[in-house]
Amino acid sequence: MALTVLVTGVAGFIGFHLTAKLLAQGRRVVGLDNLDPYYDVSLKQARLRVLEEAGHDFRFVHMDIAHEQDLSGLFEALKFDVVVNLAAQAGVRYSLANPQTYVRSNIKGFTNVLEACRHYNVRHLLYASSSSVYGAVTKMPFSVHQNVDHPVSLYGATKKANELFAHSYSHLFGVPTTGLRFFTVYGPWGRPDMALFLFTRSILENKPIQVFNFGEMQRDFTYIDDIVEAVARLVDRAPEPNPDWRGDAPDPGTSAAPYRIYNIGSNRPEKLLRLIELLENCLGRKAIKEFLPIQAGDVPATYADVDDLVEAIGFSPQTSLEVGIERFVQWYRDYYA
Repeated sequence: MALTVLVTGVAGFIGFHLTAKLLAQGRRVVGLDNLDPYYDVSLKQARLRVLEEAGHDFRFVHMDIAHEQDLSGLFEALKFDVVVNLAAQAGVRYSLANPQTYVRSNIKGFTNVLEACRHYNVRHLLYASSSSVYGAVTKMPFSVHQNVDHPVSLYGATKKANELFAHSYSHLFGVPTTGLRFFTVYGPWGRPDMALFLFTRSILENKPIQVFNFGEMQRDFTYIDDIVEAVARLVDRAPEPNPDWRGDAPDPGTSAAPYRIYNIGSNRPEKLLRLIELLENCLGRKAIKEFLPIQAGDVPATYADVDDLVEAIGFSPQTSLEVGIERFVQWYRDYYA
């Protein structure tokens, strides 16, 4: 078992939950975050307090992965067995107006992580990709063995670039890399810019909610506990080269290098209107719905094929939307009183 793990983006939604999971397993975790103000920094600080007060072997480092020398010095000093890179500029819509932010964090920052893993002999790099890489693909469920060369958002393009950079480092330098394509993650301590959070706040304040694509959106909503269970199981499963990989019929999800891609999704797309209905039931209030066209960069539906994940770790997300929303609402009421 890898004993020392670096989690970048530790104050983020997934980073916080994954770190709590790894600490509970008895691992030492160094958490790195730049506490970017893209959303409420006080929420990120509250997550960190939970981790710091847990009494486990946790150390927080306030740092930006885009600062190459600082990051290299950290790797040299602390000698990580495994790195889980969750630090990134998130959000599809935000990328339309702030492209340079994505290039700095998701491209430059990720390259710095790869370089550090290469030079300091990290045994396994896992990194957050996204269902957004599927872009214009309409054949569902989305499979890691499909070609994903047509992203429809800058965010998705940067995540596809991460996969390409990772493959190059796996091929050239033998760095074992695992890409994690997350599908619409939700749950307690979630991101305030995500639909479930926005809807909850607006319904409680008796304000309209924006329902895009006139309510015809479908998402493979995946509960946070299922996400971190899958990632934690993959931490010690550094990928091996696929001996059957062929250059004349290339498989995008594997390689002749130590490189793998996995979808982590619930494998059951739900209509956005179903999520709203369940949320209304939990809150005991009806939403005021404002139906709007689909936004630039969005896709009408996502749906994960998780066969490769099940084969690798014997696990697939199981938490129902009903249970997940109830747990989120309970947390929201407690946190915001």
